[in-house]
Amino acid sequence: MTALPLRQKTDAIPERLVSIDSESAIYRDGSYLKSNPSWHIEESPFKVRQIRRMMTKQKLAPKTVCDVGCGAGLVLAELQPHLPADCVCWGYDISPDALAMSANRGNAKLRFRLCDIRKDRCDTFFDLLLMLDVFEHVEDYMGLVRSVRSKAKQKLFHIPLDLSVQAVLRKNGLLLRRDHHAHLHYFTKETALRTISDVGYTIVDYFYTPRCIELGDLLVQKIARIPRQLSFGMFQDLTVRVLGGYSLMVLAE
Repeated sequence: MTALPLRQKTDAIPERLVSIDSESAIYRDGSYLKSNPSWHIEESPFKVRQIRRMMTKQKLAPKTVCDVGCGAGLVLAELQPHLPADCVCWGYDISPDALAMSANRGNAKLRFRLCDIRKDRCDTFFDLLLMLDVFEHVEDYMGLVRSVRSKAKQKLFHIPLDLSVQAVLRKNGLLLRRDHHAHLHYFTKETALRTISDVGYTIVDYFYTPRCIELGDLLVQKIARIPRQLSFGMFQDLTVRVLGGYSLMVLAE
């Protein structure tokens, strides 16, 4: 009997980060580090600028700060000089790889813990809790947002607004975020705010953050900045909804 030829693959399947077994496994087994070796530290100065913008706008002066999903710890390290001198900062992450990268950034008032804050038995209560680009990675994202409500007086969420007209029109516009950055959920401004308010928070303030303008070194990203920046100056909501590229900073209680 003549063997049938193997069917040739016409489309290469990209390496995927998302596991159907556990969304947290990729952060513990080295998979996420392999695909994102910098653990996004290049975005940390941008995030710190947005945090400081909200803190200045709302006159926040926390004495204790917690960063949930702190990654390599650079956000807290760069934010610390801009906090009150007696402020104590804690970074939580579930990834040994991320915590290894934060090891040389700690000091007497900046500490890091390899711990899921939902399982932390400490009764520590923080003035300000940060959750920056985190809950879109978590299967039970509403459960996570609900679980940290009792951990701090005020919470500052930074949420990528992946869902836009241009992202939907491109064949792999959203799958790229899923395959390479393990985003399990995609948000607009409206669904991001409802996620937070639906689990009992009060929205204090929010604003768009210009990720597409300040980050990205690819030529296509640089070209796309021009229409986004011009349009955003006149029609913020419409620009974000159609062209995408922005995130949302939300202060909630």
